Amino acid sequence: MDAPMDTFSLPPLPEYSLIPLPSLVPPIPDKLLTLLLPIAAYWILSMIFHWIDTKDLFSQYRLHTPAEVLKRNHVSRWEVVRDVVLQQMIQTVVGTLLGMTEPDDFYGKEDYDVAVWARRIRMIQKAIPRLLSLVSINANGLAKNMAGSHPILAGALSGGVYPSLIEAVTLSNGDHVSIPSFATWEMLAAKAMYWYIVPAIQFGLAILIVDTWQYFLHRGMHMNKWLYTTFHSRHHRLYVPYAFGALYNHWFEGFLLDILGTSIAFKVAGMSTRQGMWFFTCSTIKTVDDHCGYALPWDPLQHLTSNNAGYHDIHHQSWGIKTNFSQPFFTFWDRFLGTVWTGGDVSARYERSKIAAQRLVDSDFSITNTSPSQSNTADHRPYQDALQEAKEVHSIPLASQQPQPPSGKATQQAAASREQVLDDHDDGGRQILIEEAAEEKEARSMIRKSNRRRTASSLTQSESLRGLRERVTMHGRTGGILGMESSR
Repeated sequence: MDAPMDTFSLPPLPEYSLIPLPSLVPPIPDKLLTLLLPIAAYWILSMIFHWIDTKDLFSQYRLHTPAEVLKRNHVSRWEVVRDVVLQQMIQTVVGTLLGMTEPDDFYGKEDYDVAVWARRIRMIQKAIPRLLSLVSINANGLAKNMAGSHPILAGALSGGVYPSLIEAVTLSNGDHVSIPSFATWEMLAAKAMYWYIVPAIQFGLAILIVDTWQYFLHRGMHMNKWLYTTFHSRHHRLYVPYAFGALYNHWFEGFLLDILGTSIAFKVAGMSTRQGMWFFTCSTIKTVDDHCGYALPWDPLQHLTSNNAGYHDIHHQSWGIKTNFSQPFFTFWDRFLGTVWTGGDVSARYERSKIAAQRLVDSDFSITNTSPSQSNTADHRPYQDALQEAKEVHSIPLASQQPQPPSGKATQQAAASREQVLDDHDDGGRQILIEEAAEEKEARSMIRKSNRRRTASSLTQSESLRGLRERVTMHGRTGGILGMESSR
């Protein structure tokens, strides 16, 4: 309730009657729709990206090839779907309980609430004369001089006193009285506060809470060996993320990080049911987009913040698993606490993984003599030209393409990430590093064996690597790999 200071000089608040708010999509109640929309958004967006995968569309924007999805991941698609559905079942139960704590929604009080904000704006104006006096300005004298030409400005300078803003009303007993009214600018400001500014602050607060909650719990699960091997390592079976694997987690981790975190954000921010509906849905869409495996230049979600598919993909690699913890909206905690990947350009690492995975697919093909069209995976032939060009890295100077550990702080990050992988005994952590070491040795040997000089044609081949580099550098932005600093 507003303070009773000079209440007689304030415009009265309008009466109102509360009416139950109709469903946004009849006949589905809003609380039920709040449960259904995030799940629908998850699978619709995931299936769009899956269709893009299977049709081999926009391959120039892929972060990984189909061969890598097949050979580098340590979990089947069926297991991914099963665990995602389990998490969404838990999400539905928790959401139902959360909805039971929320009051029913009504409308009809909007004009009253706007008037309350207008009153607050009027009360704030009472501080103007006092504030101006601190810099030796006589607000009342200035207002008196301006009263004739600028009465509204004079009223604000005098502390919210508007003698001309009087409204005649008839009371229920037939008496006629004059009451103060609000200035037009006060009502416009009040409506902006009620309809736009306050909801934006609520969404911003909820985003801050979710980002903070997920960063510290996520980082904690990587720092604690038991938490990682017991819970979080399941999510990292996806070394090559794809869209419908975004919520592939241990069920307890999914509850703790995603479900509980967003529920707390919803409650603390004081959102309505419909605000929560859009907040939960947008959070889901952002999470799916971060795991989609594509750096699409026209995807607005990948440009609104620096936390995007390319940024999070580094976290899923064996050499970057202890970096880039931020999820799902912004990266300020990574930057503030120094956990951003600082190894610079990782194009050679990505190329090495692509070539190794393709060779495994080619080896399987030669052994089984099975046509790629009979495989359950997408046709890998569109990548043959790019792979052949990638194999010509020996024609590019050693310093620019040799896959070797970065220097400085990045060396510590890479070492800690590899130690994390070794901790995961159940999912073949040691074997993963053995395979990568062999790939690294082969890549270096391929470079050393070549004594050819760079020619015009080799420069053309080197240009072929730019496609990958640009896909993982925030679509051509400067500043190192994926928009990160090249060194720190």
